Amino acid sequence: MAIGSYEKCKKYIESHTPKTETKHVKRKPHPCITISRQTGAGAQAVCKHLIKILEEKSVPDDIHWTFFDRKLIEKVLEDHHLPKRISSYLVEDKYRHISSAVNELLGLHPTQWTILHKTTETILQLARMGKAVIVGRGGNIITSKLKNAFHVRLIAPLQFRIDYIKDFYNFDTKEAEAYIKRGDEARKNYLKSNFGKDIDDNLNYHLILNTGLLSYEEAAETIAAAVMKKFPKSFT
Repeated sequence: MAIGSYEKCKKYIESHTPKTETKHVKRKPHPCITISRQTGAGAQAVCKHLIKILEEKSVPDDIHWTFFDRKLIEKVLEDHHLPKRISSYLVEDKYRHISSAVNELLGLHPTQWTILHKTTETILQLARMGKAVIVGRGGNIITSKLKNAFHVRLIAPLQFRIDYIKDFYNFDTKEAEAYIKRGDEARKNYLKSNFGKDIDDNLNYHLILNTGLLSYEEAAETIAAAVMKKFPKSFT
């Protein structure tokens, strides 16, 4: 029976939470991977292959590698008991400081800083658990001090990304170009305004891969090989 994204997220959290109290045993955390991406660089496709490789190569236990992108929004809402109607405010390009302040005064939704704090808290929790692939939302910056974190950025030529978006969403060329421009600007602004970092700073990543030159499967294999090399005790 196919397990939906939300169920996979729940199972991941439950696997880290013992049902009965046991004596605390300190262990070295499993690695986690953050993925920053240009719009249309194929992050979802790469992660699909990556999760499969990591599952096959990991030291067997009851914790499974899990991919968090949109599921991360659900996890934030679940963890912090925020009403479902605010999920739209967690999209990376929604906030502007002035509108946030006005809406706070009117009581329309939680402030930008509340959402950012809760999202950051959740990303750190997932990263510390390990065996998580976290896409976007400044994951590489938030987890930059964690020794078990490995940071990847996916890029691709503009025409490649346009073709990908056209095919994926059935857009025409202009629609695809506009979608990519909005997405790239949103992510750049999100990182700059919230963390004071440049998303294009190569020094923020262990590995930068061009999916215009590598297939999604090749990109996944490259990431997996690098992670296994860096964290050999977590893999067979």
